[in-house]
Order: sequence, then structure tokens, then C-alpha cells
Amino acid sequence: MFAVIQTGGKQYKVAQGDVLRVEKLVGNVGDAITFDKVLLVGADNVKVGTPFVAGAKVSAQIVSEGRGKKLIVYKFRRRKNYRRKAGHRQPYTELKITGVTG
Repeated sequence: MFAVIQTGGKQYKVAQGDVLRVEKLVGNVGDAITFDKVLLVGADNVKVGTPFVAGAKVSAQIVSEGRGKKLIVYKFRRRKNYRRKAGHRQPYTELKITGVTG
């Protein structure tokens, strides 16, 4: 059984046992999280929500938290002696999906 969940402004297709990185969520390592914003549940028969499937839930456990790979942001204007360099590391939460009900 799989589901499509919405978190952090993005949508993810998940199944039980999957490990995925999502935008930073509030919680500590080992905490359980439940997603109620389930857009689609599929197995033998597919349920599509309008916009969410009523009564469907996806449970997950926080495995780790961290910061992603550094991205370089560089601004440049030719012939104007204008250069700006900055780095950015996006925080993430790594989840393990423990159950899909729907």
C-alpha cells in the first residue's frame, strides 16, 4: 500500500518502510509523527481525495535531523565591480514511514 502525502509545500509518494528527507519538522529524534494531509491512497483500489482522503493517515518516526549540502549563491553585475557570495544549507528531517492506513 502506498500514499501521497503533503508536507513542507511538497508532495511525496511513500510506502511502509521508506526513508525520506523532508523540510524541517518540529520534534526530536525518535518521536512519532502523523500526517493527515493524504492526497491519494493506493493498493488494489485507489482512493483520490478532494483535496484530502478522509480518514487516511500516514505515521512516521523521526530518524535524524541535519543540514543539506552547501549551495553557493553568487550575484554578479558585469563591469560594475559588484560581486556577492553567500552559502546556504537547508535544514531537513529524515523520516521512516511506519504505517499507511486509509
